[in-house]
Amino acid sequence: MTHVRVVIADDEPLIRAGIRMILTSDPEIEVVAEAAHGREAVELARSHTPDVVLLDIQMPVMDGLTALAELGRTAPGVRVLILTTFGERENVLRALSQGGAGFLLKDSAPGELIRAVRAAAAGDAYLSPGATRHVVDQLVTGREVERGEEARRRVAVLSGREREVLALLGEGLSNADAGRRLHMSEATVKTYVSRILAKLECENRVQAALLARDAGL
Repeated sequence: MTHVRVVIADDEPLIRAGIRMILTSDPEIEVVAEAAHGREAVELARSHTPDVVLLDIQMPVMDGLTALAELGRTAPGVRVLILTTFGERENVLRALSQGGAGFLLKDSAPGELIRAVRAAAAGDAYLSPGATRHVVDQLVTGREVERGEEARRRVAVLSGREREVLALLGEGLSNADAGRRLHMSEATVKTYVSRILAKLECENRVQAALLARDAGL
């Protein structure tokens, strides 16, 4: 595992301390800085060039969504994981649509936090399976049917195997896990993912996973 540098951004000192303690229990993860608000997170990301920023949505001075957009402009190589609660599900989807590398709940198990950081640093998206299902299932609006029809229309351009891979993205599986499920190498799955993103015109695998959910895969 490559050494991973992380910036933690949360306005609650106790939350930051808990996250730091969990992450530094992994000898391959280093917390290089902590931010108490979004503006500070952006500045620290510029000066420390971390691999991953753990970004809370609700923060003073500059909120997480604004900070995410700013990081996309000024530090595009940094992967951003969104920290959230169930009550912020609409903001989560907005964050993912803006290029976030995934999200996890603040009460996630320590091992899940470490897996999320490792996945983001490796270029994968991390979708906490339970949280993803909760977010998508709870977003029941008058446009749900319309979204489903649009998603199925877009997914129709994929081959059968590509649809299988996309369905596993919707479950939050990594390339390695998807490969084991489909009896493919991780490199082959990565090739399929790249092809799927291009065909669906998705910026990242998180957007593709949500599209898979809308399409009912």
